[in-house]
Amino acid sequence: MSKPGLERYREIIDDWQAFESACSEPLPFIARTNTLRTNASDLVERIAATGAGACQLPWASEAIELDRAPGGLIEHWLGLLYAQEAVQLLPVIVLDPQPEERVLDLCAAPGGKSTHIGARMRNTGCLVANEPNGRRQMGLLANINRLGLLNVVVTAYQGENFPMAERFDRILVDAPCSAEGTLRKESSMRDGASRAVIERLARLQRRLIVRAFDLLSPEGVLVYSTCTFAPEENEAIVASLMEQRDALVTPVELPVPSAAGLASWGEESFPTEVQGCRRIYPHHINSGGGFVARITRA
Repeated sequence: MSKPGLERYREIIDDWQAFESACSEPLPFIARTNTLRTNASDLVERIAATGAGACQLPWASEAIELDRAPGGLIEHWLGLLYAQEAVQLLPVIVLDPQPEERVLDLCAAPGGKSTHIGARMRNTGCLVANEPNGRRQMGLLANINRLGLLNVVVTAYQGENFPMAERFDRILVDAPCSAEGTLRKESSMRDGASRAVIERLARLQRRLIVRAFDLLSPEGVLVYSTCTFAPEENEAIVASLMEQRDALVTPVELPVPSAAGLASWGEESFPTEVQGCRRIYPHHINSGGGFVARITRA
């Protein structure tokens, strides 16, 4: 796969013309309702009363689309919403955290998914939000406090070295990645990530997913997600886990259009089960790009 930039994905993307067109458009303004404090219907009414436009997304009960940046609304500062790309809702929807569970978000900052998980848990159980970077921890803590989460413990371990003392019912690894899927808001990503960056991050991702799997309870669920298109950071990472551990990749069901995980990339073939992962491209839901895998113990 020697083609430069995003061109190397032309053969695997289901509708290249639609993909290119979507990538050139600005992102819509999306926010996730903080269901610990309100619901989407009431939030839409409240925002509409100020003269701003807002409507619920049909596939996500918590999500609303606005006609302006949500960060400038008083509702943001009151902790009633969290500005978040639509595609970033999907990993937590797949994780499906429940009240009273023990949940680990291994790569938590800036907190969009942690606060989503905590709200889904209804502020019960225990959510461990892990972030090793001290500067990023500040943003994570600010969002946890702004949205009123009470069931969160923030830790600062390197994810690949997270202590093995406990086991978790559900674990999210929203892995540090080359972020090609953010190209609609980060223009530098429109040329794709460099091969060196992809390879460096893939090494970390392989360590993170193995440690997360080892922390999983016998009946637990692990969700691995990224915001990049690179198979080296997606299907190859899941396949690597399957080689090292007795891991079962279960089919992901999404409420939006998506593409199946790849059967192969270049000269590498992946286990059949990896096709149960899902790829989300910008033209699928008018958002950024992403990848989601759901994994359990075999």
